[in-house]
Amino acid sequence: MKVLIMGCSRVGAAVAEALDAGGHDVTVLDRNPRAFRKLADSFHGERLIGNGMDTRTLERAGIQRSDAFFAVTQGDNRNYFSSQLAREVYHVPRVLCRTYDQQREEIFRQLGIETYSPTRQGSEAMLKMLNTPKGEGG
Repeated sequence: MKVLIMGCSRVGAAVAEALDAGGHDVTVLDRNPRAFRKLADSFHGERLIGNGMDTRTLERAGIQRSDAFFAVTQGDNRNYFSSQLAREVYHVPRVLCRTYDQQREEIFRQLGIETYSPTRQGSEAMLKMLNTPKGEGG
């Protein structure tokens, strides 16, 4: 599978490394060349410096041939805009978008974008921990 990941955050790097180790063709795109330091030396995929909201950059990254696109930058608006490009313009079969704002997560989902919210997931996990007696699980 050919995968394009926009954002070499800790999450982006971890996803890239796991997919690369699984034999997938992975390209990681980030505006900051220093972000690629998060990738392990064993990462065999491509590293590309550029803005994922720019169609020429996305095309240079191979979005036209991508089977999946991950938008995992720190910016909800950037992630959403690039996800929409991937889905609507380039017809990438799987588009996954991280968003911190829980209200935006619901809006993005209604617009057909697969989303993940660490804010929602984290708050749910913490509440579950609080409501579980100490020593019983998590």
